[in-house]
Amino acid sequence: MDSRLQIIIAGEVQGVFFRAGTVSEAKKLKLTGWVRNTEDGSVEVMAEGERNALESLLDWCYHGPEGASVSSIEYRWLDASGEFGDFSVKYDK
Repeated sequence: MDSRLQIIIAGEVQGVFFRAGTVSEAKKLKLTGWVRNTEDGSVEVMAEGERNALESLLDWCYHGPEGASVSSIEYRWLDASGEFGDFSVKYDK
């Protein structure tokens, strides 16, 4: 059974290819969902898939791509909705 994981990553995480790295990592793990920059300078991830794959993505988020400096992470487990077809960068309007 699939799960959903929401992750908020704070620190020096914008402008260091964090979103692109997250997309690449999530696709390797066969996850669906999205990643986006937030107005407060953090990065938000909403991912669905197998729990062990989601845990691997969470582990990756603690360090992110080269150049990132993660100061804190908040996350919560949710029920999967199955609404995502792939994993991509989400751009707010």
